[in-house]
Amino acid sequence: MTLLFNTDLMMIFFFYLQHQRLLSREPSILSSIALARFKSSKPFNTGILFVPQQEAWIVERMGKFRRILEPGLNFLIPFLDRVGYVQSLKELAIDIPKQSAVTLDNVTLNIDGVLYLKVNDPYLASYGVEDPEFAITQLAQTTMRSELGKISLDKVFRERENLNFAIVESLNKASASWGLICFRYEIRDIKLPNRVQEAMQMQVEAERKKRAAILDSEGIREADINVAEGKRQSTILASEADQQEQINRAQGEANALLAVAEAKAKGIKLIADALKQTDGYNAASLKVAESYVEAFGKLAKSTNTVIIPSNTSDVSSMVTQAMSIYKSLTSKSKQTRRSSEEDK
Repeated sequence: MTLLFNTDLMMIFFFYLQHQRLLSREPSILSSIALARFKSSKPFNTGILFVPQQEAWIVERMGKFRRILEPGLNFLIPFLDRVGYVQSLKELAIDIPKQSAVTLDNVTLNIDGVLYLKVNDPYLASYGVEDPEFAITQLAQTTMRSELGKISLDKVFRERENLNFAIVESLNKASASWGLICFRYEIRDIKLPNRVQEAMQMQVEAERKKRAAILDSEGIREADINVAEGKRQSTILASEADQQEQINRAQGEANALLAVAEAKAKGIKLIADALKQTDGYNAASLKVAESYVEAFGKLAKSTNTVIIPSNTSDVSSMVTQAMSIYKSLTSKSKQTRRSSEEDK
């Protein structure tokens, strides 16, 4: 009985040594890559394991997948179970090396970028692909070349966001079987050939000159418009001022004529009132005689007018004649006034 127990113990110890020798001689390639890439904790093939947060440890039993250890305390069966792979569940940033690509208009570009991804299925990331990082890097490069070949050089700069989105969408379709999910891809640097850079610089300079010429012409046009508008406003104001001046002058002349007419009317009324008095006739005769003498004197001063009265020495006869004319006109006006009153 004791011999059988010792034999079993020696067999278990022998298998343990063989297991440790195999582990030391044939370490998992993907496990070492994962450790280098994700900086995960080094697993120990012991009975008690403490898995860090945001890590997934793949356990194999006798070379076959057994289970995935969650963060925290875990137990393994010695000699039979071992940690084959360690996957980090954190978001990763992978540098995509610079590469050449040809656009739709046959321009060669040197372009690189950064890819942000995460392991969402540790089982597929361990057994679905030999080297996830290498595979996703190569896929990102080929996808980027393919997407750049669909657009022209101008759209590469204008639609960079759309280009990044298209690359991420293509990567997610291909990397789903690898247990990876890509969040975003950012183009970091675009290097153009020298001749293309010179042509673009010349185009930029020409565009700047064009804009400067347009701005100058617009400035001149605005200045001309302002000058014309100023002249128009000045002409309108001048015409309005002239119109107002004419209106004021006409109103002044009308007021003056009205004042003269009113003054004459008042004078005539006063004369009429005076003629109605007792000595009015004599006063009128005196006024007519004075007016006759004054008018005759003015006519005598004229060099081209010759007036020869019928009797220049008899002034009284001319006054008498003028008064008779006055009486005749007065009687006619009275008759006219009476007839108008009768008609009413």
